[in-house]
Amino acid sequence: MTHTQYAFIKANWHSDIVDQALAGFCEVIPGAQVDVFDAPGAFEMPLLARDLAASGRYGAVTTAAFVVDGGIYRHDFVAQAVVDGLMRASLDTGVPVLSVSLTPHQYHATPHHDAIYRAHFVEKGREAAEAALAIVKTRLAVQKAA
Repeated sequence: MTHTQYAFIKANWHSDIVDQALAGFCEVIPGAQVDVFDAPGAFEMPLLARDLAASGRYGAVTTAAFVVDGGIYRHDFVAQAVVDGLMRASLDTGVPVLSVSLTPHQYHATPHHDAIYRAHFVEKGREAAEAALAIVKTRLAVQKAA
């Protein structure tokens, strides 16, 4: 039986937190079915997601990033550009591109906040894997019915 491969892109900023999404993802989809790619930050993910989706090697592409408010409004623009770019990559290639990209309103680099977001990213990684499996299954059913 052939298994679908999945691409997982993770931003390097706040990697101690972001990498937890990959851990959660691989709790649902075996690591052997997941090709992992690093991006410098969230802003670079849509282009890489588009390229991976267009390669034809993946049933879905999942991205993970943590875009925090550094005291200026740049995070708002970055977050919106990333979400828009990921959706465009999906629609342009016809391959699902999922996001575990979070932008908290209140984040402080404290052990308490870090623990909260690490746990949250594990859960969001699991949810993204479940969504990837579901959309691939649904799309296969639609293709068979056509």
